[in-house]
Amino acid sequence: MSVRGWLECDAAQLATVQEIISSHADDYYSGGWSTPRQQVNWTHYVFYGADIRESALDWFTDQVREIARIPASDDDGDRIRGLFLAGHEVEGTTEWQVRDGRLVISSADTRHRYLDG
Repeated sequence: MSVRGWLECDAAQLATVQEIISSHADDYYSGGWSTPRQQVNWTHYVFYGADIRESALDWFTDQVREIARIPASDDDGDRIRGLFLAGHEVEGTTEWQVRDGRLVISSADTRHRYLDG
């Protein structure tokens, strides 16, 4: 599977995101996680991009679900949000939305088919 996407969070949430990613480190697929070299303005971004075996899918979605459950860190109430596209060789592309404390998986819009390979 080809998994690529990002998460958006604030500084306090970023520290927890990084702890979760570290706790799931496997010295292989965990290398797909990255952050910008330098923070720009107030929103922090965490990116993932890697081809992973279907057998590692639970490893990845478990992390994302745990990250999605991180509570808001200030009075604004902003939760972590994000979007991933996961391309499967047989089943096509699915869209993974991180919102409202959950990971919501659905079929990707047909306009993303060009990414199927």
